[in-house]
Amino acid sequence: MADAATAALPPDAQIEDGVAVPRRYWAITTIGLGLGMAVLDTSIANVALPTIARDLSVSAADSIWVVNAYQLAVTVTLLPLAALGEIVGYERIYKVGLVAFTLASLGCASADSLTTLTIARIVQGLGAAGLMSVNMALTRFIYPRRLLGAGVGINATVASVASALGPTIASAILSVANWPALFAVNVPIGIVAMLVARRSLPACPRSHHRFDVVSAILSALTFGLLIIGIDAAGHDQGLLPVAGAFAVMLVSGIALARRQLGQASPLLPIDLLALPVFRLSVIASLFSFAGQTAALVSLPFFFQRALGRSQVETGFLMTPWPLAVAIVAPIAGRLSDRFSAAKMGTAGEAMLAVGLVALAAMPDNVSVVGLSWRMALCGVGFALFNSPNNRTMIAAAPPSRSGGASGMQSTTRLLGQTLGAVAVAVVYGLFPAAGTRPVLLMGAASCVIAAIASITRVR
Repeated sequence: MADAATAALPPDAQIEDGVAVPRRYWAITTIGLGLGMAVLDTSIANVALPTIARDLSVSAADSIWVVNAYQLAVTVTLLPLAALGEIVGYERIYKVGLVAFTLASLGCASADSLTTLTIARIVQGLGAAGLMSVNMALTRFIYPRRLLGAGVGINATVASVASALGPTIASAILSVANWPALFAVNVPIGIVAMLVARRSLPACPRSHHRFDVVSAILSALTFGLLIIGIDAAGHDQGLLPVAGAFAVMLVSGIALARRQLGQASPLLPIDLLALPVFRLSVIASLFSFAGQTAALVSLPFFFQRALGRSQVETGFLMTPWPLAVAIVAPIAGRLSDRFSAAKMGTAGEAMLAVGLVALAAMPDNVSVVGLSWRMALCGVGFALFNSPNNRTMIAAAPPSRSGGASGMQSTTRLLGQTLGAVAVAVVYGLFPAAGTRPVLLMGAASCVIAAIASITRVR
């Protein structure tokens, strides 16, 4: 009866618990388009760095700023933009993010120097932060609570598949075009997403507290220096830069935490982290993404060095993992509306850990079938964990704090991915002859920690 009543509403009518069909489908479509572009561009430029360095006549070391500028811009502004969304409206932050990301993509595609490309990437990162910081909060107001898991599952599918397929998509584009096409492809997609967003996204409730500029600056310092310090440690840049970054990060982090105490709507969601189910979900997400990223970063080296596969073949061999995520994540999201997310997440992380151990134990002459089922097992496990875990995080927060929960979810994902990538760099740097297997076992151990955090939520 409820579905019939909802269907009888005008297409653009906003209902108290979610928005009506078909507007709901259009709204989640624009969320998926924006989130997919933002996540893809986190890693898609990595593949083109050698070509970019050659075309712009810069060193390989300098070209790294094409990646770092984007990642830093996203990381330092996620929580501030999520907090601002609570005040001005999540839909406004999302729409502005779309405009900035699309225009910056055009700037990246037409850049003729490293300086202009880096500036465009910074703006693109700011736009991506606008998209990623509030997408979960918007999903909460797009879907009725009884179907929230379905919306979260779609988000999880888009983010996971985009993250896993980034290098493959980049290789496919570069096989037929030059590196500016990696950014130019965002422009028509962004225009479509903007047109859909204008008519479909619901107007969300506003909070009446003032935006805390000091906390935003402290947050940017804390998370920015954390990423810089981790990256410097992973690339063995010396004790002084690493220690300096972590020391300043620690001071700014303590100042940020002290400032948040007692605030009704803190920018750093200490109030949400005080909730055991939210805190454990954050811990589980951090270690899960670290384990998955360590595997996805290291496996191409195994495929190309140990198995002798080409870059194109490597892309195909990576496909079973994101394909399994794409199939299972929406189903897991819907199931999380009915079953325990803690138990589903624990089972998923256990499967992911087993899959990573199976990958570490496979012989160098493994068949395509033998490799594919191991990769698919990892994808199924991650999907069973991620969608229910994200639903738990957003549902645990009061509606007025959806922005804080959404920003924390995206921040945790980025930190986990950074830790996983750095772990690969450390292992390959300290033990160059060790190969991929120790990284996979380390990823499995990380997933075991995530499983423990997940099952602890049952209490």
